[in-house]
Amino acid sequence: MNTAIIVAAGKGTRMGANVDKLLLEIAGKPVVVHTWQRFVEAKCIDDIVLVVRDGTQPAFEKLAGRFGLKKKFRLVAGGKERQDSVWNGLEALPPETEIVAIQDAARPCTTEALIAATIDAARESGAAVAARPVTDTIKESADGEFIKRTLDRSLLFSVQTPQTFQVEIIRHALAEVRKRQLRVTDDTAACELTGQPVKLVTSASPNPKVTRPEDLPYIETLLTAAAAAS
Repeated sequence: MNTAIIVAAGKGTRMGANVDKLLLEIAGKPVVVHTWQRFVEAKCIDDIVLVVRDGTQPAFEKLAGRFGLKKKFRLVAGGKERQDSVWNGLEALPPETEIVAIQDAARPCTTEALIAATIDAARESGAAVAARPVTDTIKESADGEFIKRTLDRSLLFSVQTPQTFQVEIIRHALAEVRKRQLRVTDDTAACELTGQPVKLVTSASPNPKVTRPEDLPYIETLLTAAAAAS
């Protein structure tokens, strides 16, 4: 059984004060609904866990009814940090889940093909992540003002979601993070800590995340084009 955890408990502070980026409407639907719908429509996903800010559960129930999101789902309260929210999602997985795909709710353009590819890679390798090779020249700076050195971009990848795992592998990795009281910015970093190899799965289509206001027009264009093509 394959289950998706959609992490929707963040505050999204870079969008500005008092703005919930997940509820911003683009291409006719809130951002989170676009993301949720991708996993509802994905044949390779059997169940969905949405991790949300405590107290917002009724709003998500209403969204499911309004937009006809009928695939089985459960709502779980998030934690203080993203890794705590993911842990809460893992605790709520159906016991028969073998593979879990962890998705940012603010990444609404993820394709079913990419979801399926990460599942296949995780089934084979234990852990996998959607990623794209870095094409810009990347500089390192020690103080944020002056360049220290140029990094070799041929070795660099920008990781996205889904980040997909055999369940026991990600549980073990995040348990180690919690034991050591560390903070990680994504789930694959927990695997790095335990020495678990993570397979890179190239994202062939744009798979951006809503982070800042200037992201919205581009993502709306992608969503509109995808809707017209379907």
